[in-house]
Amino acid sequence: MAVLMLGYAAGKAAFAVQARLGFPGGPPVSAAENASYFLDPALAQWLACASGVLGAGIAVATVTAMGRGVPRMAMLVVLAVMTLAVVGGGGVMAVDGFVGIGVGWQWYHGVVGVVAVALSVEMFRSYVLATRRGVD
Repeated sequence: MAVLMLGYAAGKAAFAVQARLGFPGGPPVSAAENASYFLDPALAQWLACASGVLGAGIAVATVTAMGRGVPRMAMLVVLAVMTLAVVGGGGVMAVDGFVGIGVGWQWYHGVVGVVAVALSVEMFRSYVLATRRGVD
């Protein structure tokens, strides 16, 4: 999951440098959409890049001793929010890639969406099981 999140961050950084919305290899964002965006595209992409780096850090924290020092309930809340975000984004990629809802993702993007959702859900499940009382 950490590698996936760092890949996301790298893609967002690539577009931040170009001050463009979207994701490398993804559907194009029209100039009209880009112009009507309420936030500067470069800033938006840098914030998305930061969220990817943060997500990678969270993923690593779930399996390291230092990360296990974080109170369980706090980590579960963070993981729940992260999982919901990944399910949302990956779900859109998957549905559009396989069914087509007009965003522009292709079938191979749908596969990436399914993998991202599966990894995120498994990371949450794994953390829950590994941090039960009496386990660890």
